[in-house]
Amino acid sequence: MNKSICFTMFLLTLSFSSAYAADLDLAASKITVRVDKSGLFAAFAHNHTISAPLASGKLDAEKRIVELKFRSQDMKVLDPGTSDSERSTIESTMKSDKVLDPARFPEIAFASTSVETTDTKRYLVHGSLTLHGVTRPVELSVSFAESHYTGKVTLKQTDFNITPVKIAGGAVRVKDPIEIVFDIVPSK
Repeated sequence: MNKSICFTMFLLTLSFSSAYAADLDLAASKITVRVDKSGLFAAFAHNHTISAPLASGKLDAEKRIVELKFRSQDMKVLDPGTSDSERSTIESTMKSDKVLDPARFPEIAFASTSVETTDTKRYLVHGSLTLHGVTRPVELSVSFAESHYTGKVTLKQTDFNITPVKIAGGAVRVKDPIEIVFDIVPSK
């Protein structure tokens, strides 16, 4: 249910290989947050998959700058194999004041501070992620192939003042670490 964190956003990534500034293809770019369950009765619950669409993004390869923005209200619980009602309940929890709280924290943002080239198609992107009113440094390993910047990063919800959701007295709970997987596509 806390999957929204992440979004965090990915939040969170990109690399550069061409020498120009470009907007991002918001429709083709995909950010997915994966949230796992734990607890005594975890076998009766399910992991969560959340879509975090980009609201805006810029990439300047020459200056090695990446900026990504997301609206927490736009995040959607995908959870294949669950009913519409279950997805709706999970999404309501995710967007409540207990988790993402979009009324107080409507935007999730990532801004790079530096980019290191590790080889011809790989980068280490350092930046700041702002989520739930907290800004923290993050480091992303990014690969470039076929005009896509891809990678994943693991974040802790508690690092952004989000308490992982617990139900049934903690017999089922969301794990603190969440994984953000990204596929960022520059506009053509």
